[in-house]
Amino acid sequence: MPDTRTLRRPFIIAAIMAAMAMIAIEATIVSTAMPQIAAQLGDLHLYSWVFSSFLLAQTAMTVAFGKLADLYGRRPILLFGIAIFLIGSVLCGFAWSMPSLIAFRLVQGLGAGAIQPVALTVVGDLYSIEERGKVQGWLASIWGISSVAGPLAGGLIIQHVSWAWIFWINVPIGIAAGLGFIAFLHENVAHQSRKVDALGAALFAVAVAAFMVALTEVGNSGRTALLALAVALVTGTAFILHERTARDPMVDLKLWAHRSIATVNATTLLSGMTIIGLSTFLPMYVQGVLGQSPLVAGFTLTAMVLGWPIAATIAAHNFKRFGLRRILLIGAMLLPIGASVFLFLRPGYPPEIAAAGSIIVGFGMGFLSNAAIVTIQSTVGWSERGAATSSNIFSRNLGSTLGATALGAVFNLSLAHGGSGGALPTSFDKIQRLLDEPGGAVDAATQAALAHSLHLTFWAMFAVSVLTLVMALLVPRAGATAARTPAAPADAVPVAEL
Repeated sequence: MPDTRTLRRPFIIAAIMAAMAMIAIEATIVSTAMPQIAAQLGDLHLYSWVFSSFLLAQTAMTVAFGKLADLYGRRPILLFGIAIFLIGSVLCGFAWSMPSLIAFRLVQGLGAGAIQPVALTVVGDLYSIEERGKVQGWLASIWGISSVAGPLAGGLIIQHVSWAWIFWINVPIGIAAGLGFIAFLHENVAHQSRKVDALGAALFAVAVAAFMVALTEVGNSGRTALLALAVALVTGTAFILHERTARDPMVDLKLWAHRSIATVNATTLLSGMTIIGLSTFLPMYVQGVLGQSPLVAGFTLTAMVLGWPIAATIAAHNFKRFGLRRILLIGAMLLPIGASVFLFLRPGYPPEIAAAGSIIVGFGMGFLSNAAIVTIQSTVGWSERGAATSSNIFSRNLGSTLGATALGAVFNLSLAHGGSGGALPTSFDKIQRLLDEPGGAVDAATQAALAHSLHLTFWAMFAVSVLTLVMALLVPRAGATAARTPAAPADAVPVAEL
């Protein structure tokens, strides 16, 4: 970066915040609108794949795009990611069926895989560790703002215009971000003779996709599920063997073997599974079982996303006082406490109860995620910090991907086999009508079937949150804090995280 970068930093951060806002708002606006979109497009059994396809593409490409940014610079990769994300957003608005929407969401995920890690890398390029706390507070505020704007915009769009604008709203935001990077992000890139591990990325994508298919088809086709599981095992084994011998692997297995990194990443993965379960299925419960509007359903989810940045800010100011591990454990303990609230939800309960559980889970994630990334960064030196931080982003995204699929499998399996005594109906058409007309004429039997399936899904989510706490207890005490870590040298490329 030139010496004038200090003068340009506010404009670059504004562009980063705009780019990150596109991803942040997708987390709430799509979750809020999906029950109505699914009701119109049909194929409710593919519901979770709308989220899984996005997360799969994002997860598979995160590390690859980070390495491309080292080779060709941050700006071209960011601009490429924004362009792909906007193309995917426009196509999503034109989706004519659930499979087409899933395919276009995958395109969106490819763009997000470039935007998130590279934008955070730019923050690491521009700011020292001491300055980064304030900047991370600004970035965390994006999630709080989006948590309010997303459900509000989603509810208004669903009620007054076509649901396509759920996705098209990204276009002006993305264009503004791209123009900001073009105008203010200037780089002097020293090209390196470094190859991207394309084979490793491909093997990983196939292994995870096959595993997702196996989970999804458990309740539908046992033969397909077994075949997909076999493909996942073969490609997963090939991926591990390849990464052990690759000159520049996509995932450094030696780095992951470090106890602090391994336990923190495992905790992050499990927490990602918990969060995606809440984001995916809570709006469906509030609308289909509690009979509330999409706007009310969105705000029950908003409580979680509001609690997250507030807790992250509190955590950042108390690392020295309580230590990283204690902050991490506080967050891990709050997850099962918040998840337990959903176990007691019943038809007729007020949505405020769901909102209370959401905000507790949000506080837990705020403490846990902030402590996790600082622990990861303080465990290694500057030469490995970028790779270590990327591994944590990778773990969270992988957890979200597996969580959407695994919890979706629980939901589908429950519907396929009915409730108590198998007496509950399992008609997807009836459930689609129930979701399309919340608060209207209620089919009691269909509502009971949906409530039963979602209740089992919430139990699975609670079990994962308990496993998150168990794994957090295995994290060793960190030997340093971010505040005691020296600033990066000029040629270092650390990666920041919320």
